[in-house]
Amino acid sequence: MHTPTPSLLRSPLRQFLRTSVPRDYRLYCAAKTPLRASAWVSNSGHPRFFTPLPPLLTRFFQPTLPRMASSSLSESLVSFLKTHAPKDASSETDAVRASQALFPTVAYTDAEKAEIGQWVTTSSHLASASEDAAKSAERLSSLNTHLASRTTILGANPSVADIAVYEKLAPVVAKWSPEERTGEQGYHHIVRHVDFVQNSPTFGLKLDDKVNIDASDVVFKIKPVDAKAEKERKKKERESAATSATASGAATPSTLAGDQTPSEGGRRSKKDKAKDKLQAAGEAIASTAVGNSGGAPEGAPTKKKEKKEKQPKPQKAAPVEKALSPSLIDLRVGHILKATTHPNADSLYVSTIACGDAPGTDNTSEYEGQVVRTVCSGLNGLIPLEEMQNRKIIAVCNLKPVTMRGVKSCAMVLAASPRVAEGEDSHGGPVELVNPPADAKAGDRVFFEGWEGEPEAVLNPKKKIWETLQPGFTTTDGLEVGFDVEAVPQLSGEGSDKKTGVGKLKTAAGLCTVSTLKGATVR
Repeated sequence: MHTPTPSLLRSPLRQFLRTSVPRDYRLYCAAKTPLRASAWVSNSGHPRFFTPLPPLLTRFFQPTLPRMASSSLSESLVSFLKTHAPKDASSETDAVRASQALFPTVAYTDAEKAEIGQWVTTSSHLASASEDAAKSAERLSSLNTHLASRTTILGANPSVADIAVYEKLAPVVAKWSPEERTGEQGYHHIVRHVDFVQNSPTFGLKLDDKVNIDASDVVFKIKPVDAKAEKERKKKERESAATSATASGAATPSTLAGDQTPSEGGRRSKKDKAKDKLQAAGEAIASTAVGNSGGAPEGAPTKKKEKKEKQPKPQKAAPVEKALSPSLIDLRVGHILKATTHPNADSLYVSTIACGDAPGTDNTSEYEGQVVRTVCSGLNGLIPLEEMQNRKIIAVCNLKPVTMRGVKSCAMVLAASPRVAEGEDSHGGPVELVNPPADAKAGDRVFFEGWEGEPEAVLNPKKKIWETLQPGFTTTDGLEVGFDVEAVPQLSGEGSDKKTGVGKLKTAAGLCTVSTLKGATVR
C-alpha cells in the first residue's frame, strides 16, 4: 500500500471540515500546524486509519441524549412553603418528596406521584403574564373542569400540587369579580378549591392575608357533578367510539368475495361477457325446469307470510308500599357549619349543614371540603343567630326540596315549641332546637325506639306522610324527644289492638333532648 501524499490528504479533509464540522473546530484546526503526511503514516509505513480524534471533534460526534422532564419545585413555591407551610418542606426540591414531607400519613400511588409532578409543572403556567388571554382562559377552564368532581387536585389526597395551584391563583382569584367567580361562565370550582386550601386544617397554611370568599355569594348555582353519572357517560362515549371505528373498518361483502368493478379489474373482453350470458341463461332454464321442491308453479298466487302474534310484554310488578311508620322519615344528626340571615326574608335563616351525604348526592354542594345541604328555617327572631353557629342538630333529610324566597331548602331542622290552642299563633315561641347526644356525629341515623326501619328516599308529598306523623312528635317530662303513637289515629288502632306509649328519639350514642320545654310539639 502506498503512502498518501500531503496534497491528497489536505484537500478532502478541508472539504469535510468546511461542510460538516462546526466553525469552532475549524478555528481549532487552523491554529494548529499544517497537517503532514507523517502524521498519517505509522512507523511501519502504513496509514493510520484509526488515529484518535481530538477531544472537540469527539464531542461533536457523540450523541446527545434528551433529559427526563423534572418535577422540581420553582423558587417562588419553595419560598411560599418556607413561609406558610406548617412543616418545613422547603429543603425538598422534588414535588413528590415535598408532598411526603408535608403529608406523611398519605401513601401516594405511582400514578398519583406522576400526576403531582405534572400539576406542579402546569401550575407554573397558570395565569402567566406571558400568555395571551385566550390561552390563559383555556388553562383555567381545564383546571375548573378537573376540579368539578374532585376535592383536591388528586381527587381526595392532598399534595404539594394543591399548594402550587393556590400560590399561583390566590392573587388572581382575589381580583375576580363575583361574575368571574360564580357567574354562569365563572370558575366555581377553582374558587372553592382556593377557599378549601387556605382554610382547611389538612393543609394548615399560616396565612396573614387570605382571599375573601363568601360561600353564600353565588351568582349562578350549578348542579353538583354526579361522579357515577359522569363515569357512566364517559363509558358510553368510549363504547360509541369503538362501535363507530369497527363499523367504518368493516369490509363489504364484495370486498371479501374479491369482486371487481370495471374500474378495478379493467375492461372485460366480449368473449368473457358472452360466456357469462350463456351461463346465466343456463341457470335460469335449470331453475325453471326443476323449480323449488314443493313450490308453486310459475304464475300461481303466492301465499302471504303469516304474521306472528305479538306476545304481551310482562308487566312490571308494582313496588311494595311500606306500611305507615315514623321510620319512613329520614332523621339524621346534622352539623351546622355556618348560618346567615336570609337575604330576602326577615324571618328565615339560611344554614349550611353537613348531614353525612356521599359526594355527588342530589341537592348537595361542597363547603370547606365537606358535602353539605342548604337549609332555610323560620327561626330568625326566635333563636339568636350566634346559637345557630357550629352546633349539632337533628335534620329531616328526605322531604322534597322547596325554594323559599329564591333559596332552595333541602332539609328541615327539628325544633320544639309549646302546644297552643286552635286559632292561636303557633310560631310565637319560645323555640328550642332538638339536641343530639354529645358524642353523635354528622350523618348518624336517628330513630324512635320500637319504630326502627329503612326510610324512604324521598317522601311523596301527595301521601302526606310527614303531615300525618308529625302530631306524634313530642317532648316528655324528662325533656326527652319521643313519638306518641296515640296522637296518630292511623297507627294507634282501636280496642284490643290499641297501641300506647312514647318511643324515645335516639341515636347509637344516646337519647335526643331539649333544654326546658316539656309536653311540647316538635317539628
